[in-house]
Amino acid sequence: MTTTRTARASRGRTLARLIAAAAAATVAAATLVGCSAASGDAGGKTFTILQYEDPKTAQGQGWQLALQIFKKKHPDVKVDFQTTSFDAMRKNAKLTLGGNKVPDVVEFNKGNADGGQLASQGLLEPLNDQVKKYGWDKKVTGSMQSFAKYDEQGKAGSGDWYGIPNFGEYVTFYYNKNLFEKAGIAAAPTTMAEFVTDMQKLKDAGITPVSSSASTNQGFNQMWVWYSLVSAYASREQIDDFMFLKGKVDFSADPWKKATEQFQDWIDKGYLGTDLAGLTYEQANVNFLSGKTGMLIWNNGVFPRVKDQDAFAWGYFTLPGANLSMGSSGHLWGVPAKAANKELAYDWINTTLSPEVQNKIGELGGLPLAGDSSKITDPVTRGYTQRFDEIVAADTLSFYPDYPVPGFLDFIQSNMAAMSNKNETAEQYLTKLQKFYDDGKKETDQG
Repeated sequence: MTTTRTARASRGRTLARLIAAAAAATVAAATLVGCSAASGDAGGKTFTILQYEDPKTAQGQGWQLALQIFKKKHPDVKVDFQTTSFDAMRKNAKLTLGGNKVPDVVEFNKGNADGGQLASQGLLEPLNDQVKKYGWDKKVTGSMQSFAKYDEQGKAGSGDWYGIPNFGEYVTFYYNKNLFEKAGIAAAPTTMAEFVTDMQKLKDAGITPVSSSASTNQGFNQMWVWYSLVSAYASREQIDDFMFLKGKVDFSADPWKKATEQFQDWIDKGYLGTDLAGLTYEQANVNFLSGKTGMLIWNNGVFPRVKDQDAFAWGYFTLPGANLSMGSSGHLWGVPAKAANKELAYDWINTTLSPEVQNKIGELGGLPLAGDSSKITDPVTRGYTQRFDEIVAADTLSFYPDYPVPGFLDFIQSNMAAMSNKNETAEQYLTKLQKFYDDGKKETDQG
């Protein structure tokens, strides 16, 4: 009897040690996982969101509303809302998603060069089941789905869902009506010829026609001017061949040749300003907002700032006479393959697509994909949103030029700086563009 009790006690102590060891292992594992599985204040989970929208933008304010709704739905969950930058996420995405400290849901850039790479390397969780469960494909429709899906090689346009956009983007020219009037321009141009004439009138009046930038780090404006010209002369098929690596692209032929030569002409005539290689997009924005330039090429990200400034009367237009206009679905929400709280991540994405959040983004000019533009109370914002809706319905968005192959953004920006400094001609750029694109396409095809 004594021996039996001793054996039972020994087994009990052994079991206790095993339980304690298991508990310790669980704690250690949670520590290794980091932010995704850390303990909350009351023994609950910590749910980590990593995003890069400026809190002042429509999207940034929309996320804050989503955060309030999400916290109410999950009161026992500690939410760690982290903000990084677009450039930092692009450069560090593979390390961020491949390491041990993995966020639960992330915002990432679309396109073969970014989202496609992450998807093909198994760093993102496929979302097909969730799309069906939550009906996201009923909210994200048509061309807005193009960069949400990637095949096994990381090519956009088909395959599994890996990201969910919930707002759109399109590029317009914002213009200062006061400076237009000073230069003798009565109304916004309606043809390409009128647009060029207006730029010359502004230049003759001592006004920089278009506020631009070409910094190799954050100088997006020149790239957008160039690609807007490409889009102006391109067909849907030509853009899709380029963007989705469908067919041979000859950059020595039109629309590439015509657009790039015209872009060089605009640089030479000073229509886009001077010393652009040292300017970032934010400096270009500020130059316009402070009333120093006639126009600014940018997307809806700057719309609230332009609308809220009261220094001058303003308007906007898409490049007149263009076949296609620059724009796309917005950045994507995705779930890391290593995320510890995937169900919460799916609910977060669904929350950002809720009517409350979508209509909030719409009210602020953020171009929601699942909002109701008729409910936007401000007529300027409603008109701006409805113009985007028209372009989407007509399938005339040409996306952004840096999406097709890895490293394309850095390559294009570097050459935009060279052209803007007049150190590179249109012909030289197109020759380099052909090689970089073809090499990148070959690597993508080979997986």
